Amino acid sequence: MPHTAVVVTVSDRSAAGARPDASGPLAVAALREAGYACADAVVVADGADSVERALRAAMDAGARLIVTTGGTGISPRDQTPEGTARVIERDLPGIVEELRRRGAAEKPVGMLSRGRAGVTATALIVNLPGSPAAVSTGMPVVVSVARHVIDQLAGGDHA
Repeated sequence: MPHTAVVVTVSDRSAAGARPDASGPLAVAALREAGYACADAVVVADGADSVERALRAAMDAGARLIVTTGGTGISPRDQTPEGTARVIERDLPGIVEELRRRGAAEKPVGMLSRGRAGVTATALIVNLPGSPAAVSTGMPVVVSVARHVIDQLAGGDHA
């Protein structure tokens, strides 16, 4: 039985219907291709409160992997990392370091991403920037470690 994954797109404009979600569907496709059970992306408005609610709802629904897109920049409404910090129990800085390294190699502004990655007792949560290019670059990083993290959270031995 495949693990359940959830993608949360964080965007005021997409949540209001003013702009289609371009990044969430890319993350969903990557997760499905990797063998995860993943519904279409959930779209929420920017803000730490809405991100926290979406993450907790995904975990309550059984998600073992949650990927967010958007809200990792430096504008006042970019509060995805703050909402994520309210939920994760342990940081996994190596994931975000690699995501920033790859993002900056493509565009210097990639180093400005404030995304976080970490775990709860049962789930891996990773913040990606909201651009489709950043999601396309970041999803292989997420997929490359996610199964190992999920296995470890379930009490698996080191592979």
